[in-house]
Amino acid sequence: MTTAAPSVHPRELSDAPDWWRQAVVYQVYPRSFADSNGDGLGDIPGITSRVPYLAQLGVDAIWLSPFYPSALADGGYDVADYRDVDPRLGSLADMDELIAELHAHGIRVVVDIVPNHTSNDHAWFQEALAAGRGSAARDRYIFREGTGPDGSEPPTDWQSVFGGSAWERVADGQWYFHNFDVSQPDLNWANPEVRADFVKTLRFWSDRGVDGFRIDVAHMLTKDLTEPLPSAAELAALPQDGNHPLLDRDDVHEVYAEWRAVFNSYDPPRTAVAEAWVHPSRVPLYASIDSLGQAFNFDLLEADFDARQFRRIVTDNLALAARSGSSTTWVLSNHDVVRHATRYGLPDAERGADGRPTLKHGNRWLLSGGTEPALDAERGQRRARAAALFVLGLPGSAYLYQGEELGLHEVADIPDSARQDPTFFRSPGVDQGRDGCRVPLPWTAEGPAFGFGDAAAHLPQPDWFAAYAVDRQDGDPASTLSMYRRALDLRHELQTAEQLEWLDLGREDAVGFARPDGWIVVTNFGTEPIALPAGEVLLSSVPVEAGTLPGEASVWLRA
Repeated sequence: MTTAAPSVHPRELSDAPDWWRQAVVYQVYPRSFADSNGDGLGDIPGITSRVPYLAQLGVDAIWLSPFYPSALADGGYDVADYRDVDPRLGSLADMDELIAELHAHGIRVVVDIVPNHTSNDHAWFQEALAAGRGSAARDRYIFREGTGPDGSEPPTDWQSVFGGSAWERVADGQWYFHNFDVSQPDLNWANPEVRADFVKTLRFWSDRGVDGFRIDVAHMLTKDLTEPLPSAAELAALPQDGNHPLLDRDDVHEVYAEWRAVFNSYDPPRTAVAEAWVHPSRVPLYASIDSLGQAFNFDLLEADFDARQFRRIVTDNLALAARSGSSTTWVLSNHDVVRHATRYGLPDAERGADGRPTLKHGNRWLLSGGTEPALDAERGQRRARAAALFVLGLPGSAYLYQGEELGLHEVADIPDSARQDPTFFRSPGVDQGRDGCRVPLPWTAEGPAFGFGDAAAHLPQPDWFAAYAVDRQDGDPASTLSMYRRALDLRHELQTAEQLEWLDLGREDAVGFARPDGWIVVTNFGTEPIALPAGEVLLSSVPVEAGTLPGEASVWLRA
């Protein structure tokens, strides 16, 4: 494998308004990145201390998962105050310092905005509880009377995403709607005060130097709860065509048009990317220049390590990006799914007639505590390295999840007593939740919490983390970390346009494409070696010899 010492982010922060189109964005889950004060919880100063690491990795931006005041009922996505920092993680001054330090290293900052719901600790919700029926405070949320003779039954039989009823009764007998955890009451986006307050939040962070926003469940904000309300079965049968009562409604783009005006009032304009689990035909609505401007493409999160699936996904999503005038995004892992190094080491997902997995990939493995089916960790990591080079060679922006550059696997055997994800508590024995991909990073092979901090981490780290620690991989030219550093360094040099041309390799189990300036990417999804096109090897996921690429591997060539 060709290697070279990586540059330490040689670029200055530019004012180019389209910086995001081809950016590599690194997701930081703050509570699991680095702990500066020894309380077992990652924090803002901890992230600041690791900015040189991020610069050496070569990322263009970081996306910060929620760092706001929160009871942590849902990993920080239960926000109690959108314009402050959780005191356990630091202060606004610490956040200002982090933004300044990242900018000084040429790295932009994207923050998570969670607009569908607040925490039940939010001042607005506490006011709503105290104000009672018919109050202006309750109208900021979705309150309804119950059913049955005494109103003791929920308004509908709808289920929350995390399991259990989507309705919770309060002391005076009314019920409030929560699409997610009971501690996350949904906001009423028909209320002008709600809309105005989020504009205030977007300006608050933009004025502090934040460059963009990741919009949590962007397709779920607006709702039509005109009575009579449908049953759960009726709701599930309704098409998601822009008129669904709860999901992907056309009127949500009225909200985003207002936000776009806010973003464009800054120079350069602030960016946004939508987390929108919608039908592919509707993705361009979120990615258009009049709406959020970009939308996540999650197809690779559900794909097997399979040549036909990868090629179809790339073709489809580049076409969607062309329709919206945006660039697509490539994501292999994030804070909500089993890490891809593990997914690729398990049997392929079972799929329904629509081709989508019938269960979360790896769910059975998680429920067994990581014992059944057997994980081929070495194969998973080999495939993960190959997939990373495939994705980083594509036009569009790439989103990396912290730890994937180390080749980290999912942690499956977390004791029930240590778990934190509400999915686990609301669906016992059905879903183990997402804690396994959120275990704090190993920075050193020795020492407390593998260098994460001076105290035990808030989620238990397994002994095998030592082999994946940053200090074990730093300086090792064959390590996954070195591969990522070299890939990002080369990408900055080679990524000059947004086109690709598919190559005919004469194999169904291999995919190749050419990029401008003679850059060629070839991935062998099969197990047998394949002949390579002529060219200079720039980088490969495994050693390449005699013009052949081994199975389950990728290579970058210069023609």
